[in-house]
Amino acid sequence: MFLQMATSVANRAIGAIVGSAVADAAAQPLHWVYDLQKLQAILAQHPIPEFISESANPFYRRQTGQQSCYGDQAFVLLESLSECGGLNVDDLTQRTLKFFGPGSDYDTPLNNPYREKGGPTPQLPIEGPWRHASLKSFLKNVDSGKEETGCENDCQIDGITKLAPIVAFYAGKPDMLDKVEQAVRVTQNNDACVAETLAAARLLEHFILNGPDPKAVDSVLDQLSDPNRKQPQDLDKAIIGHIYEVKKNLSKTPQELIPAHYEQAVRDTMSCGGCTCSRGSFIGACLGAQIGFEGIPAAWTSKTWLYGSVLEHSKKITQQHQ
Repeated sequence: MFLQMATSVANRAIGAIVGSAVADAAAQPLHWVYDLQKLQAILAQHPIPEFISESANPFYRRQTGQQSCYGDQAFVLLESLSECGGLNVDDLTQRTLKFFGPGSDYDTPLNNPYREKGGPTPQLPIEGPWRHASLKSFLKNVDSGKEETGCENDCQIDGITKLAPIVAFYAGKPDMLDKVEQAVRVTQNNDACVAETLAAARLLEHFILNGPDPKAVDSVLDQLSDPNRKQPQDLDKAIIGHIYEVKKNLSKTPQELIPAHYEQAVRDTMSCGGCTCSRGSFIGACLGAQIGFEGIPAAWTSKTWLYGSVLEHSKKITQQHQ
């Protein structure tokens, strides 16, 4: 049934969730490679860089096909939405604690949120996943009994990377942005982070509801500048400026706003190095929402360890959405 709904909102919602997860897994072996000379040498050996068999990550090592720390956060949110029939902050908090906290795969000496600074330099890369700043702060806040569990000073891209499930669930509903904010603040209680994430949510929602649209970015700008909404705060104005910078960069090349191929778009961002998984996951979500579930290559989904579970939960939440 789902494969036949090529132009439906449900199909595009599934495409966004699956597209994000698969892109994250594809990029994971090349995640956080900041040495561009080293990266070019790797790409020379692996001109098709997705799912390379031996990880080149200088910080952590996971088996090819597993998610990054960003993809795992998106999966926890997806699972919570699916099992609860919508956003349940308490459930999401407990699932995040279980997945990333004591006794989990992320519970290693280097990842200890209470590890003292200034100690001996750990041997890198570590075997296993990487628990980064916002998750460490989240664990500290839960442990201390704080009602607001999110990190107050972290403004990294985590919120955007885990958008796909919750935007897919609430796309077109008046409380979509409120739900996104609640989900983000579980681990990142930072206004700038939330504002950036809400802007990204608007873009992804537009693709889920409408499919490919070269005017999608303009639509988001119109929403942020709408005189009938609350007067834009300083953060909103800054984001509008960021989006205009993106538009300038797009106009520098003859490329279309919508890339022709999911694979090539993810490969292009992988070739830039750095935080490939975070960028790839959002690119994968936006393209998956445009091309639909069937446009995501089977050669990629077959290599993504969580694909079966991601697809099952994606179908479940789109049915609940309808």
